[in-house]
Amino acid sequence: MEITIAENEITINSDILKREVTCILLTPEENIFAEPINLLLLNDGQEIENLRIKETLEELLSTNRIKPLIVVAIHAGEERIQEYGAANNPDFKKRGSKAAVYTEFIKSELLPFISEYTGIEKFSTTAFAGFSLGGLSALDIAWNNPQLFNKAGVFSGSFWWRSKDLANGYTDQDRIMHSVIRNTKTRLDLKIWLQTGTKDETADRNKNGIIDSIDDTVDLIKELENKGYSRPVDIQYLEMVGGGHDPATWAKAMPKFLIWAFGR
Repeated sequence: MEITIAENEITINSDILKREVTCILLTPEENIFAEPINLLLLNDGQEIENLRIKETLEELLSTNRIKPLIVVAIHAGEERIQEYGAANNPDFKKRGSKAAVYTEFIKSELLPFISEYTGIEKFSTTAFAGFSLGGLSALDIAWNNPQLFNKAGVFSGSFWWRSKDLANGYTDQDRIMHSVIRNTKTRLDLKIWLQTGTKDETADRNKNGIIDSIDDTVDLIKELENKGYSRPVDIQYLEMVGGGHDPATWAKAMPKFLIWAFGR
């Protein structure tokens, strides 16, 4: 059965962020809602065209490879570099200073709005995904709110995000998301999908011949494994040979993520 996706732009007047937030809602037009519905929030929703989200959803739903799904693509604001990051953990340049406020917007304004707008009080699976710094943000929000999210997806995540400058006595212990996971006392009920590309960047802090993007992601997986998570049950990792730090690469990875998160 051919399934088409309806695209609706909505604007939320956020009291918390003190700005208007544009979101694109992608909803299957056909009546396939006899079974439970799933929800995916996406950071950097202004990129959905370049990410080919609509076409990918239509193909996967039409070929019955994923369960019914609503996607809410949240446009980043002008203060993206402050709103994304790790809540209450700004980096060494004080970027990410509003990450806790953005988290509160997701919890207290966006999710209730989606429930009211769709008439769906509880989704079968609720996932949060993002790209680069938006991926760090998505994981941080899901990690800190496992009562709201079952799964997180991170494409080329900014896991280099650090509390100390490289020129200021930095060690790998200063990576913020690694520390957040390390310092979490309990094992959370959360499944995590991670992607990097071998051409994400050229930086290699420790001169081991592996780019930082891959090193930082692999080290994050080790922190998760130390908490009792295992591959592939709890963690999936996709390393794309030749993959760059760009929407074209993430668009190619998107079907794999969607099938992992919402597959039949």
